[in-house]
Amino acid sequence: QVQLIESGGGLVQTGGSLRVSCVASGRTFSSYRMGWFRQAPGKEREFVGLISWSGGGTNYADSVKGRFTISRDNAKNTVYLHMNNLKVEDTAVYYCAAGFQNSAWSYWGQGTQVTVSS
Repeated sequence: QVQLIESGGGLVQTGGSLRVSCVASGRTFSSYRMGWFRQAPGKEREFVGLISWSGGGTNYADSVKGRFTISRDNAKNTVYLHMNNLKVEDTAVYYCAAGFQNSAWSYWGQGTQVTVSS
C-alpha cells in the first residue's frame, strides 16, 4: 500500500552536510510514522531516527544526536533526513521506513548511498 523512494545520497567530505529525502505514495501518509535506518558494509542495519505520525515528536540514535534532524512535509508525502557534521562512520546506505501510527516498520525504501570521505 505504501511505496517509498529515497534520494539525495552522494559523496561528502568530513564535516560537510547532506540532505536525503524519502517520497511515499498513499493518501494516508500523514497517519504513518517515518523512520530512517542505515547499513554500512559488513554491518547490521541500525536505527538512525524517526518522526512520529503526527510530526510532533522525534527520536534519534545516540550516534547522530545533535547532528541529524528528521522532518516531514505531509503535503509532499516526503520525509527528510538532514545530516550535519558528517563523519566517516556515517558512510552507509540509508533507508527510510514507514509504520502505521506507532506500529512496526512495515514498508521500506530501496536505499540511497551516503559516502563520507576525510
